[in-house]
Amino acid sequence: MNKQICKTGLALSGGGFRATLFHVGALWRLNELGLMESIDEITSVSGGSIIAAYLGYKWNELQFNIDHVATNFEEIIVKPIVLFCGHTIDVGTILGGIINPVKRPSELLINKYRKHLFCDATLHDLPGTGKGPRFTIYATSMQTGASVRFTRDYLGEYHLGKIMNPVLKLAVAVAASSAFPPPLCPVKVDVDASAWQKSNISNLHDDSYLKSTMWLVDGGVYDNLGLERIVKSCDILLISDAGAPFSLQRKMICSRLSQLARTKRTLDIMSEQIRALRTRDLIAKYIAGTNRGAYWGIGVNIDEYPLKDKNLPPALVKDSDVTRAISKMRTRLNKFDEKEQGQLINWGYSLADSALRSRFNSDLPAATHLPIQTYPI
Repeated sequence: MNKQICKTGLALSGGGFRATLFHVGALWRLNELGLMESIDEITSVSGGSIIAAYLGYKWNELQFNIDHVATNFEEIIVKPIVLFCGHTIDVGTILGGIINPVKRPSELLINKYRKHLFCDATLHDLPGTGKGPRFTIYATSMQTGASVRFTRDYLGEYHLGKIMNPVLKLAVAVAASSAFPPPLCPVKVDVDASAWQKSNISNLHDDSYLKSTMWLVDGGVYDNLGLERIVKSCDILLISDAGAPFSLQRKMICSRLSQLARTKRTLDIMSEQIRALRTRDLIAKYIAGTNRGAYWGIGVNIDEYPLKDKNLPPALVKDSDVTRAISKMRTRLNKFDEKEQGQLINWGYSLADSALRSRFNSDLPAATHLPIQTYPI
């Protein structure tokens, strides 16, 4: 796909339920501005894939008015996601896999997504061409180390090729995208080996095992921002980043019981480097004028957006101990209470509003109030 065909891309990062709720706020603002309906590509990893896949699943139920605003966005999208993020699914999933050796934690994770969000919906329930954005859900192959793309039209892994029109449940794709290592991975996906179509770069296309049995892990292992597709195909790049700001850890505990924490710290370091490299490249594209768009990150100071310099209405909120605490909320798939949910949604909404008005289009109207007024920030 070239840039004449696809114009606008939105990437939703990983970060557990924290990311899911942060992106809800960003999408809420994009919808109010009439921008959501015009997006051509939505890519996602991990916690971002929960909201992205659900948005795609429910896209045809959204009622867009003459201003391109989905008037039932809160009812159709926000309320079910908020309800879902009020459940803890990681602990029971991990313990269930330990207690029941027959089932892997990833299988229990798939069942949670099916029960609470996607039922028996498949990739075919995402919008078709001309009926909404193309949704791409990213996972990572533990076998080849490559990115795996789940879309309505195909399942792709560049070493193997593509499977056109895959029949795969949305719950499986989202579980693969959000299977954080090591406790929630891998997700096993069995596919028809004969269905793969070879490309000119499919150097492992003749491996029958790789083509029939895929072992997948969180999409954020390869690209925590989910940028790759939209950078290659879109002129306008909108990035919502709820990834954890990297923090100093002065002391290390080296007992056997701390092994999991050390593993997580190592993964955090690798993830931070990947995110930093991709973010720097993105900003360079903005500066060079190669692409237009806006980036907003959960750890960004909202006062850094040049609204005042451009004589634009100020941001809805100010940087504070509260907003800094929001950026440090956990990245697990466990229960977020009403206050945490409200603050995350409000922060994603506010940052998106400031970023879009100051970096993308200064003619956009300013937001007048927070969406969740019960929990101001």
